Amino acid sequence: MTDQVGISGFAVYVPPYRVDLESWCRWTNNHWDKTRAVVGHSFRMRGPAQSVYTMAANAVMRLIDRYGVDPRKVGFLGLGTESSTDNSAGAVIVKGMLDEGLQASGRPPLSRNCEVPEVKHACLGGVYALKHALRYLALEPDDRCAIVVSADIAEYARGSSGEPTQGAGAVAMLVERNPRLLTVHLEHIGSASSYRAVDFRKPVLRNIIRGKLNGHFQDLPVFNGKYSTTCYLDETQHALDDMSRRMGRNAPEYYRELAAIFMHRPYHKMPEQSFAMSYLFGLANDGASGLVELERHCTRAKMPVASVLAEMRSQPNILQLAKDGNIDADAYPLSMQLLKDFRASAEFSAMVAAKMSLGSEIMKDIGNVYCAALPAWMAAGLEDAYQRGSDLTGGKVLAVGYGSGDAAEAIPMTVAPNWQEAASLIGFEAALEPHQDLTQTQYENLHDTGTAQGLIEPDDGFVIQSIGSSANPNFSDEGIEYYRFVR
Repeated sequence: MTDQVGISGFAVYVPPYRVDLESWCRWTNNHWDKTRAVVGHSFRMRGPAQSVYTMAANAVMRLIDRYGVDPRKVGFLGLGTESSTDNSAGAVIVKGMLDEGLQASGRPPLSRNCEVPEVKHACLGGVYALKHALRYLALEPDDRCAIVVSADIAEYARGSSGEPTQGAGAVAMLVERNPRLLTVHLEHIGSASSYRAVDFRKPVLRNIIRGKLNGHFQDLPVFNGKYSTTCYLDETQHALDDMSRRMGRNAPEYYRELAAIFMHRPYHKMPEQSFAMSYLFGLANDGASGLVELERHCTRAKMPVASVLAEMRSQPNILQLAKDGNIDADAYPLSMQLLKDFRASAEFSAMVAAKMSLGSEIMKDIGNVYCAALPAWMAAGLEDAYQRGSDLTGGKVLAVGYGSGDAAEAIPMTVAPNWQEAASLIGFEAALEPHQDLTQTQYENLHDTGTAQGLIEPDDGFVIQSIGSSANPNFSDEGIEYYRFVR
């Protein structure tokens, strides 16, 4: 591998149907102050003529338009999602829409020699697709580029604890040699995976039993909130440990050098909690200086450092908690107690909050978009840095992806020279501008039935035109979506 590979552009698509969480709190008798602090400000919902495939195609078309991509040079189109509604085809559905839209606007279609994989692993599918695209370019001899699109629909039952963390949207990434935004250090990416049983699952059997296999298919998950948080903290820590090993560096030393940190973001507070925990764990393995700082934090929290160290160096069996029916237990109770005190420290402000500030505020208005959550934050952060006039050139950036089940990837990157030009084309804020604030009735109907009265119709992009219903021996298309390109 002689050329550097990485990300040259981002494009974002979210549906216009917006649920304001302050209004939602009034409808559901929830506390707005807590919801705003922990979750965010609003989330988006897919419309009656939208699916994960139309959203993905809209994001990719924006990417091609904004960055002047030659469709004939796209040799890889990867789709990362956990919201597929077709168990046979995947990214090729998106390619079909794009080919039609490109030709309708007088341009050539994507290359006929384009790979079209779909990757699924909960919220990590998009990161895995990105990793595949980077490896593809590292080995591809022809003059090609790759596009990865992460698209998802996060739906939870009304009245569940996950309800305010819903969302829908897609983020497309342009992957190139000699990238214009972020160089990815493939050789240093850290990986971790471990089976967790009931962390977060979407068994098809459950949805069949619930009678949802129709035009409005709701893929509502099985999840256990406290256990899921434990799994997230544990798996991301193992991925970061693997990254540090590959880099041959102590984690806290590398963390201090970072210009920005982005992590999978199911809701606002979770990534801060995860990275703060990772920093504390890193101190336990950072030699004498790390132990001195850890002891200082323990002393301030009035906790015995020896006991905290022993816990941090242990290897708790997270899966056993589920097997024992003890999913509400903390795998790291002392560390969690220390974390609560650490959040009030100057070190937290400098090491965690400051490095995770880019794009954080606007991300409160996008909701949880599963596979698209991490790339969305990266896009928002780079656009935010450009608008602030921050000079990130040569700066080190860390992205941490996570997917329930569990698996995690820790990806070290470096900001490219002249990154500002590519960042200026992202258009994250512009993607959020067209919106319709839903009423309570519209929200409930759209959630429960897939449609509602008084919804605005998208005035451009890809939409579902119809769904096939024929099931006879001569011609069968039952359940297959047909699309059209609105201009």
